[in-house]
Amino acid sequence: MNALRRIIPYPLLFLALLAMWMLLQQSLSPGQFILGTIVALGGCWAMVAMRPEPTRIRRISAALRLAGRVFVDVFRSNRAVGTIILGASHRRTHAGFMTLRLDLTNRYGLAVLAIVMTCTPGTLWVHYDPVKRTLLLHVLDLVNESDWVRLIKLRYEILLLEIFE
Repeated sequence: MNALRRIIPYPLLFLALLAMWMLLQQSLSPGQFILGTIVALGGCWAMVAMRPEPTRIRRISAALRLAGRVFVDVFRSNRAVGTIILGASHRRTHAGFMTLRLDLTNRYGLAVLAIVMTCTPGTLWVHYDPVKRTLLLHVLDLVNESDWVRLIKLRYEILLLEIFE
């Protein structure tokens, strides 16, 4: 097992990268499998070079609730952004930047929040200041900043705190 760990230091990452490669190529040919293996091994060895600190998910149930919320919110945001872009010319958007103070300090929790904010249409993670613990976001339809602060803190940050801290 130790020799296999030396070759494939992160087996789950290896399998995920290989599966993603095969899905993206839409082929199960031996050539694509070999190329996917090379890419996956490269990804694993790059992770070894970065030496990430280990983390532990403290509450699986909170992670599942977060995944469900993100799924629903991405769907709703897609509809809302589609309406703004394609529809109602009488509806005026108020795009803008907002600052939000976060209680979350775990680097993996912050990474997940960045992914959630960027994947949700209409929001974009712009900058995080670790000293002040403030996040700068761009929001497509920024009507009331306090509503967005409440939404992010109550829907995402509280679950991320449960999961990572």
